Amino acid sequence: MAAAQQQSRSTRQAVPASSRVAIIGGGISGLAAAKQLAAHDPVVFEATPSIGGVWKHCVYRSTRLQTPRPDYEFSDYSWRNRDDPTFPTHGEIVEYLEGYADTFGLWRYIMLGAKVVDVKFLGGAAAGFTERWSGTGEALQGKPMWEVGVATAGSHTVQYYQFEFVVVCAGKYGDVPRMPVSFPEGKGPEVFRGQVMHSLDYCKLSEEETVELMRGKKVVVVGYKKSAIDLALECAQANQGEGGEACTMLVRTLHWVVPSYSIWGLPFFLFYSTRLAQFLYERPNQGILRSMLCRLMTPLRAGVSKFIESYLAWKLPLDKYGLRPDHPFVEDYASCQMAILPDGFFDMADRDMIRFKRASGGWCFSRNGVLLDDGTEVEADLVFLATGFEGKDKVRAVLPDPFRGLVVDRSGMMPLYRGTIHPLIPNMAFVGYVESVSNLHTSELRCRWLAGLLGGRFALPSVEDMVRHVEGEAEAMRRTTRFYRRHCISTYSIHDSDAMCADLGSRVLRKGNWLAELFAPYNNQDYKED
Repeated sequence: MAAAQQQSRSTRQAVPASSRVAIIGGGISGLAAAKQLAAHDPVVFEATPSIGGVWKHCVYRSTRLQTPRPDYEFSDYSWRNRDDPTFPTHGEIVEYLEGYADTFGLWRYIMLGAKVVDVKFLGGAAAGFTERWSGTGEALQGKPMWEVGVATAGSHTVQYYQFEFVVVCAGKYGDVPRMPVSFPEGKGPEVFRGQVMHSLDYCKLSEEETVELMRGKKVVVVGYKKSAIDLALECAQANQGEGGEACTMLVRTLHWVVPSYSIWGLPFFLFYSTRLAQFLYERPNQGILRSMLCRLMTPLRAGVSKFIESYLAWKLPLDKYGLRPDHPFVEDYASCQMAILPDGFFDMADRDMIRFKRASGGWCFSRNGVLLDDGTEVEADLVFLATGFEGKDKVRAVLPDPFRGLVVDRSGMMPLYRGTIHPLIPNMAFVGYVESVSNLHTSELRCRWLAGLLGGRFALPSVEDMVRHVEGEAEAMRRTTRFYRRHCISTYSIHDSDAMCADLGSRVLRKGNWLAELFAPYNNQDYKED
């Protein structure tokens, strides 16, 4: 059995002449792209020694998925234990992804330890500024359009390969840490006598090393999103018992947190994940009539948000610790910033092992810790920066000029038509840069749509029409949430899927009857290929 598995995981060692498509990254998006684009004999360049992306290389030991298993699975590959109500650990997710690669023979497309260090465009200087995308509107033109420079593990040279099409699946998380804005002179980390570490570096430590690092130390965690919450809990757990110290979370921006997917006894999907529920919310490029309807339904949307907020305020000690946001819950949900709390988080706070300090007006370092804008000093031996990652900088690093400067538009978002095609970057696609409740479903459906484009099943609109479309999407986000720079489709995900199915000529209504169509949640199993 082990020998058979080893043989099935024989990876690609060279790039054959038949390969027309390069895929950068071997996470969930890269694997979905390899499976959907198998007809083009793709090459997946994965910089690390293993697949799995963020789930393999940028997680804490306690990290779990934030959704149930059925909401995070490929349409043609179910979890073996999909009825298990617990959220999968990161180790289980990696095993699931490896099983997917085994089942569909994806290893033969993957080059591990192959880091893309250079990408050159082989077309003309004005190729991205034509009336039709890529000049002709066709994804594959029968000639190389990109040259990809790859450095393999153990090699001191860069090998270049030419492709007709490149799919960027490098991911939004990991590799490039987001650091706090520059501090005033003499108030940066250089004056702090303790240790400063970004969560990216913490992820690389073993369990024993993390406990040794935090045990008996005064720790400050900067941030209040999922990674910061998980890190604070691990710190509190490491400091239980005699000699332990409390962990302090430095909260800059408050976001709503949720204990489970049940609100006043009702399943969470009823509020946002059915076709009827999503009818209440704005969609990109909607017509005048629908805009008027959305305006009329404003009180109803606000009522849904207030209903959820009332439960969270009752269930969680948000007011006790000053953690109740002043913005509606829907704004966090619409920007994919809602975090599911790990078990025991507020239990640790009640035992005074996790403390909270607000720093909405700014903060800086001092010799003995961190200094808040109100003059309060929080003593620390160790400061963790759980401040996120610069995923867009990862994309910029891949692209040459002038395309590098087009990655982000004036809205602060990546302007991607159908969340995949940049109107001004020819013969290239981007998968994994749009968020939803289930990023796996979002990526898989986009890869299927991309396979349809490369296979000639449909044609793209003009560049002008695609630009107009992505501007409309940014505008819809801006009207829904103040955090619109995160490209999140959670309040109109079904409409988004409808549009891609229509492009492919597939069924738009995926349920068996109209009751299910209106009231049942959509998941990836509904999008099995027709």
